[in-house]
Amino acid sequence: MTTTDPVRGTGGRRRGRGTRIPARVKIMAWMLGLMVLVLSTVVLVVWQLLVSGMDDRVAKAIGQEAGEFHNFAGEAKDPATGQPITDPGRLLDAHLRAQYPDAFEVHLGITGTGDDLHVWRQGVPPYDIVADGPLLRTIVTSPTPYGEAETPAGPFRWAKVHALPRKGTGVSADGWFVTGYFLDGLGAQDRRTIELLVLVSAVGLVVAAVVAWLVAGEILAPVRMVRSAAAQIGEEDLRRRIPVHGRDDIAALAEQFNAMLDRLEQAFRAQREFLDDASHELRTPITIVRGHLEVMGDDPAERAEVVRLCTDELDRMSRIVEDLLLLAKAQRPDFLRPEEVSVAELTSDIDAKVRALGPRMWVLETLGEGTAWLDPQRVTQAVVQLAQNAVQHTSEGDEIRLGSSLWNGAVSLWISDNGCGIVPADLERIFERFARGSGRPADRGGAGLGLAIVKAIAEGHRGTVKVLSEPGKGTTVGIELPAGPSTVEGAG
Repeated sequence: MTTTDPVRGTGGRRRGRGTRIPARVKIMAWMLGLMVLVLSTVVLVVWQLLVSGMDDRVAKAIGQEAGEFHNFAGEAKDPATGQPITDPGRLLDAHLRAQYPDAFEVHLGITGTGDDLHVWRQGVPPYDIVADGPLLRTIVTSPTPYGEAETPAGPFRWAKVHALPRKGTGVSADGWFVTGYFLDGLGAQDRRTIELLVLVSAVGLVVAAVVAWLVAGEILAPVRMVRSAAAQIGEEDLRRRIPVHGRDDIAALAEQFNAMLDRLEQAFRAQREFLDDASHELRTPITIVRGHLEVMGDDPAERAEVVRLCTDELDRMSRIVEDLLLLAKAQRPDFLRPEEVSVAELTSDIDAKVRALGPRMWVLETLGEGTAWLDPQRVTQAVVQLAQNAVQHTSEGDEIRLGSSLWNGAVSLWISDNGCGIVPADLERIFERFARGSGRPADRGGAGLGLAIVKAIAEGHRGTVKVLSEPGKGTTVGIELPAGPSTVEGAG
């Protein structure tokens, strides 16, 4: 029965959470969102600065115009008589004739009392303020010299100066000089600036969207390549690799992915080798056991001999399986358990163990002095295996030498014999699995995995195996390992 789980989905298979939006779209959306935020902030700040600047300009301009009229009123003289102008109307008319208002600026001269007002105007405002009697009366009767009034053309900000008649002249009419600006007209230029800024920002966003799309595609191209490679990689083909270009994070990702593929390929290769080796080497003892059992008769002596032969073959199969498992385990991180070891004590322990391998003349020729960071059990296993090989290639009473040294950051342990030696053609292959030297006696058993195990242990320590041999003059085989902890800890 198929079940549905909100987390795992149909059949209990876990599915990932999150959106299905492609990473390229997300990158572009984040970049555009950031640009929209920045550009909106810029537009608002510019708008506020323009509005504030316009208010400052208007206040400064109308204050300057009012001050100029005040100065003119105190110094103005009649050109015909050379006497000060005493009539407010003539004073206002003379001042307005010399003014040239800016766009959306207007200057007014107003005289009269009550509802009877006479107005002079200088400038072409967007609204005929002269015809708006109520507005004029509001301005002249206002108790303050500054103000702002609403008109059909928008807000009108004004300032006035009261031009009083001079005493003793008999003139009774009052006069006012009024200057002002229509703010909407002035703001139109600022609005055009903002509209232009918004238009440029919109075009910039479109360009940024295109650039973000292309840049995101370029950035994610190696990621897509990794995804494509991962989709094409199968158990039968782990040779595909990601091209690495540059030294950025994407290149580092590709390098790590390639390193992962190297480890996977190595693991699958070890697995295939294990299966191939097991199927190849176990087939022979199985065939022998089956053949003897099929022809076994009823004679008790014959049965005992068959049981002995089958037991020997089964023991050999067990050793082969154990060796193959050990070689397979060499690829695992826990294959080695390094610790600080005294090289002299380790060599002495190995010497005591190898003496039980056979009646040979065992000689401990050198002892390395100092400590090394290694796995003592695996190193002992490797050296004992080398000693076992030496026993198999020598005769009773022959000399076998064991030694160790610690020099220049490396520890070496070796076994030397005076046996038949190894022919040069075999030196390159004796460490392969199931390889046997051409000079190996046929009656000496073994599956040919011993030196492969020695090589695996040495390489697990990031070390090497070295062989010195000459046919008829003996052989020296040893392992050379780093003595420091930094490289050995990463082994396996």
